Amino acid sequence: MTEDFCASNGNIMILACSGGSNVGQLSNQAAIELTREGVGKMFCLAGIGAQLSGFVQSAWDVETMVAIDGCPVGCAKAILEQAKVPLKNHLVITELGIEKNKNLSLRAEDIARVKSAVFDACGIKPGTALTPKKANCCG
Repeated sequence: MTEDFCASNGNIMILACSGGSNVGQLSNQAAIELTREGVGKMFCLAGIGAQLSGFVQSAWDVETMVAIDGCPVGCAKAILEQAKVPLKNHLVITELGIEKNKNLSLRAEDIARVKSAVFDACGIKPGTALTPKKANCCG
């Protein structure tokens, strides 16, 4: 069994909008890669949107969260507001200078830019030492 890993400065729940555009898919891909790298753990935004009590409670309980919206429509932010979950960290990919389009071919440099913005939003430095956690760190 593998251990969960979280940044040593706290647990990070990663919520990605995963919308039907390049920036939605950049949000999703960055969340996947950050989870694989042990920076935090991707969590089900749809479960929060459906107001499933366990998902909403996990979002309330997590120490550090980042919601990644692809565009100014702000679906992830709106889901958290509807569920009355405090917005702890939020970023919008189009505000990083990446233009929204329907081309789902993602560029590695755009994924890297989003991941870097997540580090900035959560106040951690890339390469931060990761500490193994025995329990599920992010809900």
